[in-house]
Amino acid sequence: MSTISITIDDRFPAEKAIKKFKRLCDAYGIVKEYRARSEYKKPSVKMKEKLENADKRRRKTDVRGRTRSKY
Repeated sequence: MSTISITIDDRFPAEKAIKKFKRLCDAYGIVKEYRARSEYKKPSVKMKEKLENADKRRRKTDVRGRTRSKY
């Protein structure tokens, strides 16, 4: 796993450094990985959630496609 490091100097505001750190954490997927490892899920539950999310994405794109085809 790679480590995130931010080099800042005295003129760099702390708020910007925190925002930059959060963006890097999101880009590397650290928060997502932490949430996935925070509790154990059975493989059957993972598969069920994966299928539900795929179905939700499919329905979402179908609705968007139907509204655009009317014009």
